Amino acid sequence: MKIVVDENMPLTEALFSEFGEIIRCPGRTLTAEQLADADVLLVRSVTKVNPELLSKAEKLQFVGTATIGTDHVDKAYLEEKGITFASAPGCNKISVGEYIISALLVMAEKYQFSLSGLSLGIIGAGNTGTAVAEKAAALGITVKLCDPPKQQAGDTRRFVSYEEALQCDLVSFHVPLSRQGEYATYHLLDKKHIQALRSEQIVLNASRGEVWDNDALLHRQQSKEPLRLVMDVWENEPDIQLELVPYTDIATPHIAGYSLEGKYRGTYMLYEAFCRHFGYNVDKQLASMLPIADIPSVTLLSSPDEAVLKKLIHLVYDVRRDDARFRQQIGLPGRFDEMRKKYPERREWNSLTVSTEQKYNELIQLGFSVSGN
Repeated sequence: MKIVVDENMPLTEALFSEFGEIIRCPGRTLTAEQLADADVLLVRSVTKVNPELLSKAEKLQFVGTATIGTDHVDKAYLEEKGITFASAPGCNKISVGEYIISALLVMAEKYQFSLSGLSLGIIGAGNTGTAVAEKAAALGITVKLCDPPKQQAGDTRRFVSYEEALQCDLVSFHVPLSRQGEYATYHLLDKKHIQALRSEQIVLNASRGEVWDNDALLHRQQSKEPLRLVMDVWENEPDIQLELVPYTDIATPHIAGYSLEGKYRGTYMLYEAFCRHFGYNVDKQLASMLPIADIPSVTLLSSPDEAVLKKLIHLVYDVRRDDARFRQQIGLPGRFDEMRKKYPERREWNSLTVSTEQKYNELIQLGFSVSGN
């Protein structure tokens, strides 16, 4: 088989080379000609998989995206053409959750408050939103979930209205991008809602850029009462609204889910789906492919209060590194995609084993590996 893959997708040779020829291509500039004799296409979120791209792909049998979101894929067209489709739901939920918690700890330090006792409105309670909720609860944050589609479908968790979620001290968005239907999320945070937010609230977006109206947001940020913003995603990526960047507290180039484990997990989930489709045995294990972390273990001699947890979390991942890199490079041509392509290796918290005298629930709930009594 001829297997065309996004050049930024890890493990493709290790997982797929036995099945055919691997052709690595830049995902954002992939052309119809490059797919003319392809049997398999594996992409990430930057590739628009639509009739135009697939116009010459007469042999294509399988399309996979190593991402949670699928708004970049015309699934109806694939179904019409009889092409099997697979995605990777939940592959980077842990990574996004860790990004949000790292960012909240940075904001707490910057504005001198404790996260414990604050309220967090989570817009979108799927895999990612749920991961954020679990980690936030470990820090003593009161979580309020908002997800009308899940509530309507019978999810038994307690949900609040969008308006109530937007009243929380902290508000984090984790919805897929949709432009039609009762629960369309395009510009879900629109001019009216942006203007109604309080200036001391912290608002975070690690879902899709178009979920927020960036023009309206810039207008609010240029007023006398700007919001406290954490933005990992932007409208019109990679040609984002550069004027908005200086008005954010934390700004990054759509990398919240870019942990090594998250990337590996996404590719591995496509490998499993590929094997199911073509009738191959799943004989490779993801755990054996992960390298040992640079700092594999630490010993904790005190109880993990918020200050200690911040030290542990930022030992593994400190979002300020990504923010600094973003601000230093974003004004240069092509740098948005380049920062994603050459993103430094980042590990998840479970790569660090914390040795303690007792197994503190906070550490376990946050996702650290814990050894102790």
